Amino acid sequence: MVATWECPATRPEHIDNLVSGVDRYNPSNITILEDYLYQQTRNQEYDCLANLAILKLYQFNPDLYNPDVVINILIKSLTASPLPDFNLCIAILEDRPPNATLDEPDPLPVLLPILQTLHDLLYRCRFPKFWEVYRSDDLESLRDNYTVEYVGFDDAVRNVAIRAVKATFTRIGVDRLGSYLALNGPDVVAFVEKLGWTLDASGTVISIPPNPDNQIEATVVQESIKLPQLGKIIAHASKP
Repeated sequence: MVATWECPATRPEHIDNLVSGVDRYNPSNITILEDYLYQQTRNQEYDCLANLAILKLYQFNPDLYNPDVVINILIKSLTASPLPDFNLCIAILEDRPPNATLDEPDPLPVLLPILQTLHDLLYRCRFPKFWEVYRSDDLESLRDNYTVEYVGFDDAVRNVAIRAVKATFTRIGVDRLGSYLALNGPDVVAFVEKLGWTLDASGTVISIPPNPDNQIEATVVQESIKLPQLGKIIAHASKP
């Protein structure tokens, strides 16, 4: 997973050369990186390091700051949960000097608390609440102006839920999983069949294949202490 995070298979060679060297600090490359971000949103790709490079350039060059780009980066990082990508972005933004050259009001101060709430819900695996908040009337502007541009956003969030379920359950009810995925009945069944998960005879319980995270195994820890080492411990303990 670390290797994929550092260098996604979908990253073009020219982007890899850019983010791997000192050129990532060259402000003349900001347009290349921003175009790559929009490629990610259209093609269901994700490259955290390239997106962090954009935020770093905004930090060092406040005149380049584009709030819409920042919001898109934060939305992309939401669906990387439980990885710390969203918090990494926030850490860079907190050190960014203010920009007084914007022609229009900056939407980020309004949307940032909303995105932080959504991230918190995903991180704590409160998936039904996430969907309730995300689909509320209060977040209509977020959906209409931003996530509508993110191809496959809903499925990317569902994949966050699936990762949590795979690590936690061996069996789960269809209705319960449906509440996590914001899907009902046949849609839930169709979704899990793509994952290779199976339903029981009643059609109400889904079986999740064994994996290293959802299997309980006893762990035996053995320590080898040599006699001279034990003598030192006893001698040290006997000192007044």
